[in-house]
Amino acid sequence: MAARYQPGESGNRIQLAAAEEDAEALADLVRQVSLARPLQADEERALLERAAHGDPASEDRLVAGHLAMVIRLAGERTEHGLSVADLVQEGSIGLVGAVRSFVGSGEPDFARFAEEKVGAQMDAGIATEAAAVRDAKLLVTAAADYEHTDILMRHELKRAPTEAELAEKLEWTVDRTRYVAEVVAEARRRYDAEVLAFIDPAEIDFDDDGEPAEFDG
Repeated sequence: MAARYQPGESGNRIQLAAAEEDAEALADLVRQVSLARPLQADEERALLERAAHGDPASEDRLVAGHLAMVIRLAGERTEHGLSVADLVQEGSIGLVGAVRSFVGSGEPDFARFAEEKVGAQMDAGIATEAAAVRDAKLLVTAAADYEHTDILMRHELKRAPTEAELAEKLEWTVDRTRYVAEVVAEARRRYDAEVLAFIDPAEIDFDDDGEPAEFDG
């Protein structure tokens, strides 16, 4: 039986590396917070006025002064599909927006205003990620349906089915059928490349014609 590539161990290594990278990013953010001098009320008001007029130094100082709040809100949302680093990135976008728009907002409390903006930006990022995951799952299901139908029709017709025949059988449009076919072809190409990356040529037995012989896995 031909050996099959099992991606589980590789996937675990990738997940572990991502977790370590996330932890390092969070530690770096915490260091940044510890180095930032706390903002005084009068200083914050002055910085907000200057930031509203486009002063980048004031904007940077305000972001650094409220980074702890961004990290706290990110920590409250880590179970929703995004890493802390990604959530902090989203939150920082919300914080910059709050800094630039506060003076003209009519709101009296910048801390509350900024927290609402940061939380909303994070929640929007989480929603976008969730939608992408749902779309990916649907695409995986469609790819499986395409492959199953393609195999059945090849058996029935004794030839490769046309796009139109597959589309009719799947009850899809031809455009959708073509798109899923391209996704399946790309997935096969990537899978073959991954298999080749894990094969040691020295471990392959070749027959007299120079072709790889079957081997047990």
